[in-house]
Amino acid sequence: MRYAFHGWETADITDGDGRTPRDYYDLLKDCWCAETCAPRMRADWSPDNPTLGQCSVTAFLMQDVFGGRVYGIPLADGSVHCFNVADGCLFDLTSEQFGETVLDYTDCPEQFRDTHFAKEEKRLRYELLAGKLAARLRTP
Repeated sequence: MRYAFHGWETADITDGDGRTPRDYYDLLKDCWCAETCAPRMRADWSPDNPTLGQCSVTAFLMQDVFGGRVYGIPLADGSVHCFNVADGCLFDLTSEQFGETVLDYTDCPEQFRDTHFAKEEKRLRYELLAGKLAARLRTP
């Protein structure tokens, strides 16, 4: 199967159950929703672009699964787009929200959950996404 997220071709790290980032992408497609989207982007969120506004909550959730670090690409609008690096594997499960735009993943600053989750709304979106993922993992 072919995926559209950055790093999908080499996203071969596994969790304790043998799942890769590709497997988590498949699971998260059913979890991402308007309520887990960043509020400033919520009006533009749709099932056709499910990764829109999901980067930080998804990246920190994947850090819980695979360890590693979360990095952020500074964007022109002043925001930061988050992605993961774990065991030498760089992957960005939410990169397809940018369409054909190619992001620069080099020399990006590390991101920290205590800084991101200082915003209660973001912490609550992360908890909602984590709960939805846990429910999907329990469903055969």
